[in-house]
Amino acid sequence: MIQFILIQNRHGKNRLSKYYVPFDDDEKVRLKARIHQLISQRNQKFQANFLEWENSKLVYRRYAGLYFCFCVDSTDNDLAILEMIHFFVEILDSFFGNVCELDLIFNFYKVSAILDEIILGGEIGESNKKSVLERIEALEKLE
Repeated sequence: MIQFILIQNRHGKNRLSKYYVPFDDDEKVRLKARIHQLISQRNQKFQANFLEWENSKLVYRRYAGLYFCFCVDSTDNDLAILEMIHFFVEILDSFFGNVCELDLIFNFYKVSAILDEIILGGEIGESNKKSVLERIEALEKLE
């Protein structure tokens, strides 16, 4: 199960955070800072994109200047989560056309809606790219 998702830039500013288990507000602030500190110091050439953290695993991937970080149960498949991160970025790329950090900032509600289409209650709900894009485009027409 996915416990939370963080998207941060290289400087540690949060661009999106989604929690599927309860955390206090103070705990969320400490958590964001600690996770950024952990993953930003890692060497991507020589270290894997997942690490053990407390009683769970952090699976992350860096695209351009953004870190997409998923905290999952320790029993979850690391490679499946990495593939899910890539799937999420592919959908963002298809929807926004070469997605960048500014797209996440100015279209926060759309990014959140895309994430909600893919992940339901901490579990992967939809894995068909065409289906997700059709639903998001239908939501766009309602605006």
